[in-house]
Amino acid sequence: MTNFRIETDSMGELEVPSSALYGAQTQRAVNNFPISGQQLPVGFIRALIQIKASAAAANKQLELVSPTIADAIISACKDLSEMDDMMQHFPVDVFQTGSGTSSNMNANEVIAHLATKIAGEPVSANDHVNYGQSSNDVIPSTIHVSAALALANQLLPALNHLVQLIETKAQSVDHFVKTGRTHLMDAMPIKMSQSLHSWSAQIKQNIDNLTALQPVIQRLAQGGTAVGTGINAHAEFSRVFNQQLSAATGLKFTPADNLFALIGSQDTAVALSGALKTTAVSLMKIANDLRWMNSGPLSGLGEIALEALQPGSSIMPGKVNPVIPEAMAMVCAQVIGNDTAITIGGQSGNFELNVMLPMIANNLLNSMHLLSNNVVLLADKAIATFEVQQQNIEQALDKNPILVTALNPIIGYQLAAKIAKIAYKEQRAIIDVALEHTELSREKLSELLNPLKLTQGGI
Repeated sequence: MTNFRIETDSMGELEVPSSALYGAQTQRAVNNFPISGQQLPVGFIRALIQIKASAAAANKQLELVSPTIADAIISACKDLSEMDDMMQHFPVDVFQTGSGTSSNMNANEVIAHLATKIAGEPVSANDHVNYGQSSNDVIPSTIHVSAALALANQLLPALNHLVQLIETKAQSVDHFVKTGRTHLMDAMPIKMSQSLHSWSAQIKQNIDNLTALQPVIQRLAQGGTAVGTGINAHAEFSRVFNQQLSAATGLKFTPADNLFALIGSQDTAVALSGALKTTAVSLMKIANDLRWMNSGPLSGLGEIALEALQPGSSIMPGKVNPVIPEAMAMVCAQVIGNDTAITIGGQSGNFELNVMLPMIANNLLNSMHLLSNNVVLLADKAIATFEVQQQNIEQALDKNPILVTALNPIIGYQLAAKIAKIAYKEQRAIIDVALEHTELSREKLSELLNPLKLTQGGI
């Protein structure tokens, strides 16, 4: 037995591994692009398979493909999506033809191979599985569908989970007052809960931004075929296809108002990536706040103690590091980098087609996957479990010379500054120094300098 079989396409014969479900065009792509060894994400491939199933259902409804062949294609897509080893049949590199034609034909060939066995008659990759379609509308649509599913089913639930845990934690630490900091220097006191509520407000804003993009990412180019005119597609194909896809996924997909725009550009993917970048910036801020608050335990701020998850050093016994916030910071850096590549990719819409589609798809889904996973870890293994180091925050707060700001309306800025400098220089409590340099009683000073009262603003 040979390990190869002969497949034929419009360019001639080619050897393909005997066990492969794909055909000649996929093999040509494997041969032509030995670049990264990185496949397109599984979420993209699953969305591509769903698009093929919905296209077959639409073509059956429109009586363009026989019921036997259409049903075989739909069954093949279902079988394929349920395979544990599905991805071995999609070996094409991310860095391939810019339209993603190789990946579209990869799916067409695999589905046709399986559907032929189911139908008991030949099913063509081009004439049946790809009927009424082009790589030029399939791949942009797959970017949107895969991103919409990842957003609805993974990222938004993860971010909402983070908000819920932040706000729950804020309630439990509401009674703690800590030193506020600007420029990393001591500033007026704030409640621990106020810090956390600022984090949840950031994440809520990002949720709003991402949610606003959902209807946009759920508009599809499908039906535009090669250049947006819809050549070789039924006039009702786009509408029926979107109905079939919506029913299959539970999300409402609609035809784009202008199919040319969604084939020639990737503005929606760029906008979504920008929202992901903003989310990453917010999460980086939260991660770094946690790292600073946890710093120490003796010579840092030591305001909180993060859950100890693993040894922190191979040489320093007993050292424990803030590993989850550090992982979050690296994820955020990667998302920001992905956005830069997607931005450049979005600029590569030349006339009627963008030619960086596979890279855009890969980076967009990579960003969403990384954020979804690490957001849950940040919520569950950092924010929900940290403990407040009450003694440390109270000790720092008592000696904070910036508390004197509360006396400005009564004694003036200059005298207040003098008191602050003396307190800092002599390492004394601000109330003791103020008692010596003002006519205010200790009782009045205690009232004015009460850290909890100072977190409420006003005069």
